[in-house]
Amino acid sequence: MCVKLASLQYATTEIVLYRGLTGVLFLGIYIHLQHGTFRTRYGWQHLTRGAIGVTALWLWFFSISLLPLATAMTLNYIAPIWMAAILFVTGWWRGGTRFEWRLVAAILTSFLGVTMLLRPAIHADQWVGALVGVVSGMLSALAYLQVRNLGQLGEPEYRVVFYFSITGTMAGLLGTVFGSSFIADPHFGWHAHDTRGMLLLAAIGGLATMAQMAMTRAYRLGKTLVTANLQYSGIVFSSVWGILIWGDILSWLGWLGMIVILLSGLTATYYNTRNARPRAVALQDAATESPRAR
Repeated sequence: MCVKLASLQYATTEIVLYRGLTGVLFLGIYIHLQHGTFRTRYGWQHLTRGAIGVTALWLWFFSISLLPLATAMTLNYIAPIWMAAILFVTGWWRGGTRFEWRLVAAILTSFLGVTMLLRPAIHADQWVGALVGVVSGMLSALAYLQVRNLGQLGEPEYRVVFYFSITGTMAGLLGTVFGSSFIADPHFGWHAHDTRGMLLLAAIGGLATMAQMAMTRAYRLGKTLVTANLQYSGIVFSSVWGILIWGDILSWLGWLGMIVILLSGLTATYYNTRNARPRAVALQDAATESPRAR
């Protein structure tokens, strides 16, 4: 919502720049107050995650310029499907035998709900934009898996998001300074600030930082496919804001798509919780019996 409002006043590159810069400032203060540290042993992993994530973001913005917004958003939401495919191939290559097919089915069901809600359409002359959108979704999946890997390495959420914010700031700065040299668009470049614009940019940066922190924690502690499936709920909230603020009108198919997305997310969460409960009980029993054995 804030990005859509700010895009009337600022270029996309500026929004990316200020979003990242706000995150850097906010997390810098947070790390100082919490007596944390910027030092990391996984600089290369942070650099890779930032580069992949920013590239995916830029490709998504580029696909938006070539495709209808609904189509570009739908292609970007292929990311969880790519994640499931990557995890399956990786598990098969390493000799794994167990795969959560029910969670994959939940992801596919949520994506079906997205197509019902957005109703994307691709014309014959838009294949370049469609290809860019697909690649953006694939890179987003790789970025999310990098977030999971950093969490498994023990990197705290604030450090993962901090270094990604630095990468986003640099990418936004380069795009703002040099973008007009490559793209003939008068909207590129620097724009004057007013109170409304600064409040919107601050809201974008603050909310994006909190969302990134929550997402990073979810991928570190939760099951990857469940977290990926729950990301589809974001499009439901976006649609609700569109109805409340811009007066968007949804068809019956759009409302049905929202219901499908929500039910799929709830089903995946219930399935994961039900399967996790016996394991938790077994671990608790083992912990209580261990002193007796000694």
